[in-house]
Amino acid sequence: MPASMCVKEEGQNPYGLVPALCEGGIVSQITFLVLLIMFIGTLYILFTKLFEQNKVISQGKAVDANFWRAPTLADGAAKLEKNSAYRQVVEDGLRANEEHNKLTDPVEAHDWMHGTLERSQNHINSKLNGGLAFLATVGSTAPFVGLFGTVIGILRALVKIGASGQASIDTVAGPVGEALIMTAIGLIVAVPAVLAFNWLQSRNKAIARRLSTFSNDVLGSIMSGGQVKPAVAAAPAKAAPAAAPKKA
Repeated sequence: MPASMCVKEEGQNPYGLVPALCEGGIVSQITFLVLLIMFIGTLYILFTKLFEQNKVISQGKAVDANFWRAPTLADGAAKLEKNSAYRQVVEDGLRANEEHNKLTDPVEAHDWMHGTLERSQNHINSKLNGGLAFLATVGSTAPFVGLFGTVIGILRALVKIGASGQASIDTVAGPVGEALIMTAIGLIVAVPAVLAFNWLQSRNKAIARRLSTFSNDVLGSIMSGGQVKPAVAAAPAKAAPAAAPKKA
């Protein structure tokens, strides 16, 4: 921490965050820096994963609106976004269907297709779950990192008591205040990480279920030659133009 920030000014609160970090020295400052990095990383993963999830959810709505009304799977995939997760599943399924006849070792077509579509889903789900391990790690370790700062603060308080020979408030207020601040910061970092992890994971599970249902529908359509399709709502009919009133 810059030395200019640790210079005591008249009227400054002696028990704030900056004075506590200055009082704690390099150990408390490094502990605070680690917690700050954890907090920034939590916010970054939260917002980037929300963006990715919302993108896949909007792609699923496009599937409901356009995909199954196309005459073939290839035509339906062409209506989806180029980088759509659902388009990837369809294209992987169609590619696997074409490559099945090239296999020298006979494999049942259904098993071959099912395995290919499952790998495609796993790839998408793995990408969506990326970063959640960091949130889980922060949620479980941040309180202990804060506790480490607390232990250092209490240790400094005991050292000051031993050096001064008396346990006055002026002697221990700084180190104890530093200890309590570190505990609070650890909780402030851990709680949002745990909440973000649980929320993002529940959304990923919903997306995975939606992808699994779509993959099974694609498998049924390919194996039936396009005869089996899920029931879709009919496209809304256009309102007929109002008839012009007859002249008397």
